[in-house]
Amino acid sequence: MNLKHSREFATFAGGCFWCMVKPFDELPGIYGILSGYSGGHINNPTYEQVKTGTTGHYEVVRIEFDPEVFPYEKLLELYWPQIDPTDDGGQFQDRGNQYRTAIFYHNDRQKQLAEQTKQAIQLSGRFKQPIVTEILPATLFYEAEDYHQDFYKKSPKEYKEDRAKSGRDEFIQSNWK
Repeated sequence: MNLKHSREFATFAGGCFWCMVKPFDELPGIYGILSGYSGGHINNPTYEQVKTGTTGHYEVVRIEFDPEVFPYEKLLELYWPQIDPTDDGGQFQDRGNQYRTAIFYHNDRQKQLAEQTKQAIQLSGRFKQPIVTEILPATLFYEAEDYHQDFYKKSPKEYKEDRAKSGRDEFIQSNWK
C-alpha cells in the first residue's frame, strides 16, 4: 500500500515568532515549524538586521503540513486568535514593522481562504477597528538563527516570562475566548 502524503507550507506573521510556534506545534499533520523572516528587501537577513525594523521583513513562522490531515482552514482558525488583527504597529509589547501581522499565501486557494476569514472577522463586529492584517504572496523565507527555533522548548523559563509580560494572553482571553 502506498501512503503518499501531500505537503504544503503556511506562513504567518503574528508578532514575535517565539509566541507563534507553540499553538501549531505537535499537532497531527504538522511536519515542522520554522521561525524566520519574510517579506523584506535584503537577502539572508540576520536577527540583528531584522530587529532594526529597516529591512522590511516580518518575523514569521513557516509551517509544513499535510492538508489532508490538517487542512489550511484549521491553521487559519488557530492563527487569528493568536493576534490582535487591528494593530498595524506591531503586536502587544513588540513594536515595529517586523512585528506586524500578515498571512503569506502559497497558492490561490490559501489566498482565497485567508481573505474569506479576514472578511468574516471584520464583519463579525468582534473588533471596532478595521482588520489590518495583510494577506500577501509568499516571498523568500529565511530561516532564523538556531537559538530562535523551538524557543519555547529550549528556554521555557524565558519564554514564559516574555509571554507573561507581553499582554498577548490577556488580549486573547478578552477578545477571542
